[in-house]
Amino acid sequence: MIDLYYWTTPNGHKITIFLEEAQLNYDIKLVNIGKGEQFYPDFLKISPNNRIPAIIDHSPVDGGEPISIFESGAILLYLAKKINQFLPTDIRGEMEVMQWLFWQMGGLGPMLGQNHHFSQYAPEKVPYAINRYVKETEQLYGVLDKCLQDREYIAKDYSIADMAVYPWIVPHQQQQQNLEYFPNLKRWFEAVQNRPAVQKAYEISKNLKTGATITEESKKILFNQGRR
Repeated sequence: MIDLYYWTTPNGHKITIFLEEAQLNYDIKLVNIGKGEQFYPDFLKISPNNRIPAIIDHSPVDGGEPISIFESGAILLYLAKKINQFLPTDIRGEMEVMQWLFWQMGGLGPMLGQNHHFSQYAPEKVPYAINRYVKETEQLYGVLDKCLQDREYIAKDYSIADMAVYPWIVPHQQQQQNLEYFPNLKRWFEAVQNRPAVQKAYEISKNLKTGATITEESKKILFNQGRR
């Protein structure tokens, strides 16, 4: 059994997609980030950067004590290696997946996150900031579209790279992006969207009835974090 500490965000969806694709047994532990539950001491023990998702694997492959992992990219790598799926075993194939996984973690996620923040949640609409991150999003969509011009999936075969990227493309309209301008990306997006495990992962999130994450009160928790 895997305990998944989760909220219905793109990073959270990455892991439910993997777990559904792999048909692994897991138990969702909701961490309401709008109420500040990510700062609870018990959660910080497994996720010191106060971010979801995180997991505890009660049956690690080494047969030892339960292992906890934070950061969605690290979780995807761990799970893929645990079951020997969705990550090639040859060095060239593995590096192809790793490059795109790190591209998502270091580029796509952070830039699109800033897009969401300044265009939807910032108390002041700053045209420069909005335009900057909308254009950064457009540039990254273009990189992905070019990657997909000669392959079905991001790293040729379906992998954790696709699972990491897809949830960040789901809110493309909120990011002020039109998939019609990125035909290869659109074809890939629809192919991933139609996978039964992906549909199941998103159905689970709808059925959790978590309510609105972003409220005026939750903004104080989510957007005003400092050292103290």
